[in-house]
Order: sequence, then structure tokens, then C-alpha cells
Amino acid sequence: MVATSVAKLNLPEKAQEYFPYTTVRPSQDEFINTIYEGLKSHKHVLLEGSNGLGKTVAALSACLPVAKEHDLRLLYVAKTHRQHDRVIEELKAISKRMDVSGVSLRGRCNMCLNPLITRHTTDARAAMEICELLKSREQCSYHANMEKNSDRYADVSAHVSSRPYKALEILEICRAENFCPYEIAKFAMEDTDVIALSYMYVFHPKVRSAFLHHLNKPLNQVILVIDEAHNLPSTAVEIASDGVSLFVIRQAQREAERFNFPSIASFSKRFRAIMENILSHTARESHVPPEILIEAIKKKARIDEPELFFEHLHETGTAIRQALLRQGKHPRSYIHRIGEFLQKWLGTKDDQSYTHVMSNYVTKRGTVSAKLEVVALDPSKITAPVFAAVYSTVCISGTLEPLESYARITSLPRTTICKAVPSPFPREHILSLVCCGVTTAMQQRTQSMYRKMVNRIAEVARYTPANVGVFTASYKVLQKLVDAGLKTAVKKPLFAERRGMASRENDLLVSKFKSYANRGGAVLLGVQGGRSSEGADYPGDQLNSVVVVGVPYAEPTPRIEAQIRYYERRFPNYGRQYGYVLPALKKASQTAGRPIRTLKDRGAIIFLDHRFATSYCSQFLPSWVRQGMKTLPDEDHAIAHELTRFYGPLSAC
Repeated sequence: MVATSVAKLNLPEKAQEYFPYTTVRPSQDEFINTIYEGLKSHKHVLLEGSNGLGKTVAALSACLPVAKEHDLRLLYVAKTHRQHDRVIEELKAISKRMDVSGVSLRGRCNMCLNPLITRHTTDARAAMEICELLKSREQCSYHANMEKNSDRYADVSAHVSSRPYKALEILEICRAENFCPYEIAKFAMEDTDVIALSYMYVFHPKVRSAFLHHLNKPLNQVILVIDEAHNLPSTAVEIASDGVSLFVIRQAQREAERFNFPSIASFSKRFRAIMENILSHTARESHVPPEILIEAIKKKARIDEPELFFEHLHETGTAIRQALLRQGKHPRSYIHRIGEFLQKWLGTKDDQSYTHVMSNYVTKRGTVSAKLEVVALDPSKITAPVFAAVYSTVCISGTLEPLESYARITSLPRTTICKAVPSPFPREHILSLVCCGVTTAMQQRTQSMYRKMVNRIAEVARYTPANVGVFTASYKVLQKLVDAGLKTAVKKPLFAERRGMASRENDLLVSKFKSYANRGGAVLLGVQGGRSSEGADYPGDQLNSVVVVGVPYAEPTPRIEAQIRYYERRFPNYGRQYGYVLPALKKASQTAGRPIRTLKDRGAIIFLDHRFATSYCSQFLPSWVRQGMKTLPDEDHAIAHELTRFYGPLSAC
């Protein structure tokens, strides 16, 4: 690793006290200085820094002295549990020289020992609501045990709050004590310096409200660090959106019949008929004017006052959940779910920052079903209130450029400090190529084009010493490559991702692929924006070369078209760029960064689409990818020549 002495780098004295290493990586000092000076000025910071820079420890070292000085709490949000644990690992290193504490907080589903939650809930909101019901009715033994043993509970909580602890470490401590891990973590939060947690705790309004109740600090006394901040806009949109499927409506009808609510059973049956009628006129997705559905409910479902009836559904569902809980059963209510959704539909019908759609999909059983959705179009409706409330925000990621666009979309203040820190990677460790003569543009998706792509991928696999990742613009493109003979052509074991693959199954696939790093290599086939291309790390020979097949533009569905129109109204002349182009190039950029995770890594990035070489597309790629990017002619062996120069001749091909 290239390193420089800290003493020579002129780090702020206070930040240097919290930096736990004797050397820093290239550009890491600039990263720390930018954050520290921004926070000292009480400003927000938007900072791009590539993989391998050491962003986590840099952010902690810059934020902690400011937080300590002003008695602020540091919330470090990230998308994955692994990233949360990384925060605590760095905090443990810092704690060897400074008095700091912290916890990583997972959702109740993952920090609960009660089987009613661990077996039956999958989302934070449902887990929160069920947990509160269980506690209010004194039906959680773990919570009750803490009240019975209050002295021991206080001792354990004080111990956890005194030093850095990962969520799973807290879980094991509480399993031994028969205490609630979530409650222990909540208690510890009141006194810890740093909390590593998911986006939901800060950005979901209902979850945030409950979380802040236990934080013992208002948001204006919080420094918020957002890791992998490129995920924030899409996460915010997901939080603000909602949907119900035909399955939920069928279950609501059965629930109403079981609990003897004939009017709700009748409504559910008619509501399902309305949805099926809309579905019969829907290809894959169609816009549903919200007032049309409300009118259909009035006439065909015979509901004179929809607002009152939707409230009735919600209240009835709540009563059913409480009744189930009294019986010791999982307190799920589909009636409650429908009521909640229809209230959202009614409340957004005149809001231009939402669109309303019906989409169909194929179930795991192979049958066609459908869902109604309220789709949010403006992430700033979720992000802006948080940015306005916190003391300061630090947004960091390797793929944020163009920074001004990100700041506008999320409504960061105009005074935000925006900066892209130079890449720490030695230029000779990165090979960036764009191949002419190939594209996934719709009008050019022919059999001959896919065969040519297969040949180019086979060339990459042959002249790469170990593992190769191939990530396509869509599952359709992925399947066409398989149909064109990719498995036979690559001459290495091929591991292919499938649409709808379960998380555990995908993890096993990636693990098997990685195991070939020292056995001649393999090829991993997935999609850009998927788990394999964004949620996994491949250091060393686990991924030497990555092939980015096509620009992953979204299909022009009604929701995408609505997104473009909305941004065009809000940001004239930027609608298509913000709503269509940038999301695609962010996915491609994340994919391109897979082989380069540490300063020792060497990686080749091969773009199989001539559009990446255009000035329009390339401007949205990270600077470290653009620098030295070479455009190859539409010729066989052009890739082989470049890879041989980069990796050297291979002894066996």
C-alpha cells in the first residue's frame, strides 16, 4: 500500500487524535480535512472518494472531535450489515487511543429473540408495530425479564454503552441473559458516541419517530454520515411508495369472512374485481388515474364515502391484530394493509410528486398476478426534512458525480461543500476499455450482435488470469447471451444469477464463484444494479476483470416516464438526465468499481457498448474510470492485446 506519514500531512490536530493508524492512504488526508472543516463551519458535506481510500475511518476521525466538542451524537447510516460492522471495527481501533463508544443497530427482525417477530416479520415497520403490541400486552418474556431483573439489566446496558459493540455481539450477550437485544441496544444509544444503522431509522418518518424517542438527542444535535450515499435517492423513493397485490386483497376477503365482517368481505371481493378489470387492459404496467379508481370504488364497490371507509378498514385491521396477539398468534392483518394503502392512494391523488400504476408480474408458481402502486417521484420529500433538521450531514460514496445533480435531487442546501477527492489508485493498476461495434441499444439487439458480444466476453475470460464478472444491462440481455452460447465460449466455469433468486441462494452462488480465484478462475454472470454487482466485494483475484455489457437504461414504463416529466417540471431541461440517464450510469459505475477494492488490487474494466465512449455518457462515469480510458476498434484480438499488456502473457489459456 502506498502510504504517507501522518505527521507530514497537516491533519487537523483534533482529527489526528482520533485517526488510529500511523500512515494514511493517498487522498485520505484531503478527505479528512474537507469533512472536518465543513463540520467546524456547521455545513453539509458531499464528498466523492473511490474504493480503497479508507472513507469509513476518515469520516469517523473527522466527525468525532466535532461531535465531542459540541456534545453531538454521530449517526452513521449504511445499507448493509457488513458496512455497519465495518464502522464498529474502525471504532474499536480508535478506542485503543481515545475514549469512544458505539453500537451497530439492526432492524428488530435481526435484533429480536421473540419467535413471533423472527419468524413472521420481514420489514421494519411491521416488526416495530408487533413489538409495541407485544410489550403493551406483556406478552414478550425477554422484555418482561428485564423488568424483573432491573439491576442486572442496568449493568448489562452500561457495559454495552461503554465501548464499541457490533449488533451480533449485543445479540449474544442478551441471549445469555435472556434479555431483549433491541432494548439493550436502545438503552445503550442514550450514552454512546456513534450509532451505525440502516437508512430506515433516519429516513422513514414512522421508524425515525420511534428511534428518536430513545436516542435522547433531537436531530439538531446529530451529525449524520451517509455511507454509499448514491443509494439514498432510490431508498427515499422506496420509503415514500406503497403497493398492494391481488394476493393481499384475496387474503383480506378471507380474513373478513373469518372474523365476520361481511361488509369488508364484500368490499374486498369487489375491489379485487376492479383490479382484475384494470389488469385485463394492462400489458406490463399502466398508469391508473387515481380518481378513476376512487370512482370505481364508489360505484362498483358501493362505497359512498371512501375516506371514512378506508379509515374503517384501518381501524378494523388494528382490532384484528390485537385480537390475534391476545390469542398468541402472529398479529398480521391484510385488512389493515389494504386500509393503509388506500389511505395513501387517496392522500396522494392530487400530488404531482406521485404517480399511480398497475403492474403485473409472474409469481414463484408461474402464474400472472398484479399489484396497485403509489409510486413516489421525489426523493427530497423524504430527505429534505432530515437535512434541514440535523446539525450537519456528510454524504460519501465512490459514485456521486455530478455532485450538483445529486445535491439538487436530494435538496441539500446551497451552502453544501461539494468535492470529488482524487483517486488513490496507482494509474497503472487500472485498465479501462470501451469496445466499438457492440451495443445493447434496442434497435441493434440482433443475434449477430449477441454472438459478437459473446466472442468479446470469451476473449476477456481467456486473457484474464483468474475470475471475471460479466454484468448486463438487464435480465433479457443476460438470457440472450446465454442463448448465444456464452457458457461454452468462455472455457471457464460459469455461475449465472437468476431473476428472483433468493438472497441466500445468491450468496452461495457468489461464494462458489469466489472459490475459483486460485483454481484457474471462473465467470460470474449477473445484472448491473443487482446483488452481485453492488452488494458484494471481490478483493484480489476474486475479480480481476469486469465486463459491463450495455448501458442499463430502464424500460420506458409509465413510472419512468412520470419520473422524467416530474423532474422536467422541477428542473427544466434536466428531466431526462435526472430521471433516466443518471440512474443508469450510477449502476454502470458501481459495476465498474467491483474489481478495485484495495490499493493493491489490479483490475480491468471492459465496457461492451460504444456509447460509454461518447462525451455524454462518459461525463457521468467516475473520474478514476474516465482517466486513461481507451476506445478499442471493432476487431478481434483487440481486447486480448490490451489484457496481455496489462496482466502479462498467461501460461495457460
